[in-house]
Amino acid sequence: MKKVIFASNNRNKVREVKHILQDLDIDLISLADMLEEIEIIEDGKSFEENALIKAKKVYDKLNIPAIADDSGLMVEQLNGEPGIYSARFAGENATDEDNNNKLLSKLKELPEPHKAKFVCAAVYFNGTSSLAARGEFKGKIIAKARGSNGFGYDPLFLPDGYSITLAEMEATQKNKISHRYNAFKELKNILLQ
Repeated sequence: MKKVIFASNNRNKVREVKHILQDLDIDLISLADMLEEIEIIEDGKSFEENALIKAKKVYDKLNIPAIADDSGLMVEQLNGEPGIYSARFAGENATDEDNNNKLLSKLKELPEPHKAKFVCAAVYFNGTSSLAARGEFKGKIIAKARGSNGFGYDPLFLPDGYSITLAEMEATQKNKISHRYNAFKELKNILLQ
């Protein structure tokens, strides 16, 4: 079984991705398992570039094939903002609440619906070549936050075909339909070929 490192310290994300990739003949470990601090500067111009930067940095440091992802929210009326800056939309040390408030203030004068999508790029890098997949999850931004599950923009995001926000969903339900699920499912199919 080949060891592959997932460029994340987020144990919930690692658990979710391990579950999605369980059919692959790999032992997926996280940066937290390696007790390794790796400073990664995400200065790419797209989700795919940022994911590849993370995977390459981890591979270069540990010499183990790496998987990484980058994701964010894109709002149609804001020309794709916040996009790759989703986590720091309201500034470098912004909280989820800060980011949500900035998003709502930018949408306040615009007509509803505020169509949006979550996007995730997942990348595998083995030292010589890379494989990439992209997952999307469409919905709209609502005017008032609902729910206490999840994080980030989840309380404002109402997925297409649902009457509850991502923050009102159970994690298991969200993990079966999310942009991250779609990206890693696609990456798994590419790796199985």
